[in-house]
Amino acid sequence: MSNPNVLTRNQHTTTYRILIALVAGLFLGVLLFQITIAWPDTVLAAHVKAVWIDGIFKWGGEVFIRLLKVLVVPLVFFSLICGVCASGSGHHVTRLGLRTLVYYLLTTAIAITIALLLAVCIDPGQGADLGSAQDIFPSNIIQAMAQGSMLQVIVFSILVGLGILHSAGAGQRILAVCEDANTLMLRLVTLVMQIAPYGVFCLVTTVFASKGVEFVVPLFAYVLTVVLALLVHAGLTYGSLLLFLARVNPLRFIQRLFPALIFAFSTASSAATIPITLRLVEKAIGVRNAVAAFTIPLGATLNMDGTAIMQGVATVFIASAAGVDLVFSDYVIIILTATLASVGTAAVPSAGLVTLSIVLLQVGLPAEAIGLILGVDRLLDMLRTALNVLGDATVTAVVARQENLWDQAVFDGPTPKSEA
Repeated sequence: MSNPNVLTRNQHTTTYRILIALVAGLFLGVLLFQITIAWPDTVLAAHVKAVWIDGIFKWGGEVFIRLLKVLVVPLVFFSLICGVCASGSGHHVTRLGLRTLVYYLLTTAIAITIALLLAVCIDPGQGADLGSAQDIFPSNIIQAMAQGSMLQVIVFSILVGLGILHSAGAGQRILAVCEDANTLMLRLVTLVMQIAPYGVFCLVTTVFASKGVEFVVPLFAYVLTVVLALLVHAGLTYGSLLLFLARVNPLRFIQRLFPALIFAFSTASSAATIPITLRLVEKAIGVRNAVAAFTIPLGATLNMDGTAIMQGVATVFIASAAGVDLVFSDYVIIILTATLASVGTAAVPSAGLVTLSIVLLQVGLPAEAIGLILGVDRLLDMLRTALNVLGDATVTAVVARQENLWDQAVFDGPTPKSEA
């Protein structure tokens, strides 16, 4: 069994390496840009552009992006099947599962809508320049997978998951294979992320060697837009659910959940936070185990509001930087894709970046631009993971209140010493 402390150290090491690669790529890219500008007609400038900018660095970035893209279809396919099957047992999806699923998908759709509204108003991609509706029901799933038509893959995955739930023994055997395949895909993502610093270095160097230092400003605007959207969703959406449906004080709720939020922030993993979240919602908040044991693990699989927010802002940012004007149908596709793709997003660090390419492909945007987002993503990943855990606990509290499985005395009482 993996040692969580070792995993955390490895995550932090990769984070530092990515940050170093981002800074190094930025400085080297600007230096190469200045060389091509200062001596545009020299052999040196031609060599720099042909061999390094359009050659080695561009090739290195493309290899990294291709490795990410090749994992998208199998990762979403198997993760989504496992996620759907986690929402029920035996031959049917229970009332508790349906209610929880509705709340999780609803809050995710609200999250992506808030992100799109803020991103359109702020336009974080303004000043950047990268260059230049489909039917969701597949007629040929192999063709849909080969073409990367992810909405069709998502719909088919949901149907397979529902079929497994209604197939008794045969379904359980297939589910076991899917769970093993899902574990394999997550491991492959982890392995690919080990070379992320090199991919980031190549991608960032290529961009800044072509565009210069002025690209830094819209990148900061992107970060600020994501953070603002996370705060608005936490305060407005979760605050309203806690206040009006769970009928609790949102600030007290967050205070009692705070240890789980800090742990989620530090590990950037909803899955790793499950034991702490479970203990807190039961011992410090007052949710009965019959609800918490179901909704918290399910939320770590299905509820990825923070990831959806990042994908919405990133899509608008990249569209603006690429000079692509998104129309109303594009925004509808983004909301649907990001909401459904969030169900198939693994509860591990940076998995949302893999599924971001799904959203980009649906509206015809370059997946290569993920490299820019990846460079500043670790801090945002930590923040959105904390938001995801807050969302899991919020929906758990709402469902517990509506199912009459809520202990108000625990919530009103002193915080247990073991939870402080």
